[in-house]
Amino acid sequence: MKITFFGAAENVTGSKHLIQSQGYSLLLDCGLYQGKRKISNELNRNLPFPASQINAVILSHAHLDHCGTLPILVKNGFQGKIYCTDATADIARYILEDSAMLQEQDAIYFNKHLKKRDNPIAPIYTKKDVEETLSHFQKIPYFSFTEQWTQLNENIRFKFYDAGHVLGSAIILLEIKEGGSVKTLVFSGDLGRAYLPILRSPEYIKEDVQSLILECTYGNRLHRPMDNLAGQLKEVINEAIGRKGKILVPAFSLERTQELIYILHNLIDKKIIPSIPIYIDSPLAKNITQVFSQYKEYFDEQFQKDFGSRNESPFFAKNIIYTRSTEESKELNNIPGPFIIIAGSGMVEGGRILHHLKNNISNPDTIVLITGYQAENTLGRRIQEGITPVKIFGEIYPVRAKIITLDEFSAHADQKDLLSYINHTKGLKNLFLVHTEAPQAKGFKSLVKQSYPSLTVDIPTMGQVYEI
Repeated sequence: MKITFFGAAENVTGSKHLIQSQGYSLLLDCGLYQGKRKISNELNRNLPFPASQINAVILSHAHLDHCGTLPILVKNGFQGKIYCTDATADIARYILEDSAMLQEQDAIYFNKHLKKRDNPIAPIYTKKDVEETLSHFQKIPYFSFTEQWTQLNENIRFKFYDAGHVLGSAIILLEIKEGGSVKTLVFSGDLGRAYLPILRSPEYIKEDVQSLILECTYGNRLHRPMDNLAGQLKEVINEAIGRKGKILVPAFSLERTQELIYILHNLIDKKIIPSIPIYIDSPLAKNITQVFSQYKEYFDEQFQKDFGSRNESPFFAKNIIYTRSTEESKELNNIPGPFIIIAGSGMVEGGRILHHLKNNISNPDTIVLITGYQAENTLGRRIQEGITPVKIFGEIYPVRAKIITLDEFSAHADQKDLLSYINHTKGLKNLFLVHTEAPQAKGFKSLVKQSYPSLTVDIPTMGQVYEI
């Protein structure tokens, strides 16, 4: 069996891992690369393998950095099935359609403001490409719901465990027969955390596992307890009220937005924070939130205590306002604070949050609240690190807004969670650390080797090949 790492290798975007065995090529994830525009454009438009030679794709979840180049795969000749959970398939439709729309809109905007020396840009795929891609999706339930494996061919089968990261996210267990023996490989996808709002905690693998491809986003960090969150949000909101300012929250439309709404709604109900308007400025987030309402069987016991027992939705209230049109979004610039705007994208690489930052980041009464991981070379990382000025839509803006980061919101496992997952994985011989930047991975590798000296631990680089 051969594994080639074509993405999320020493970085946290563009997840693509190719498994090859006895003439069968299986791709785990096919994600969009996010970062410097020129590099991203090159990596996203040009796949590092012939699409027509891929037999199947297994998708761990619907975040753009895991599913965002599926339309490119299909455009380039992929004929197989894309396997994922039912919730992932429903969400991926909206994620990919939104991605295509944003690319088209951004192309129009950039081309309208082109300088003479610049070349026009074009979207890497369109909504028509997305529709064709969706016809390849095959919905597969979690193993706990049916206790049935999915057979890819006579030698390869797989099943899904719950990753607890976002709605529908899956840990993938592969069994591959080779040379009279059975090889087991697990891909964690993005591994969630225990006891986060809404979703169940990640499941541990019950079978013996020889090789584990493990995300390591926070391999060097321990998240602060969620218990701290109420007090910190109270401080942030009271500060915004005092300034009569706006709180701008770049957030992924999948999971982070729903978690934010859930937590804010719960804190307002308990009168821990005052009730101020919360604008969800993302048609994508509204669509995904409606998908959440269809999968309450995936929610945890705390949801039942907080909202389910009252037959109440955590995602809707008088002060929670979903915007749809561009006009409604623009009107928020004319409304005085205090209020909260939650808008995509989570790493500030596109979407309506860019327009809100353009209009407000130089205002000292504005608070920018960072609630998720910001990858290297993204605008979100530059803002988080205090770099000023920043470039938005090709124009320069000084950063005078107050920047606050709340790591408690992270939906990724931290160092302790990752070590626990390794500890609960029986029979492990090979560990591959992905979805991470090199410094985090190297530190985590040293920590793992201290506890498991006989374990082979690798940090793959882009395009690196391993035979196991």
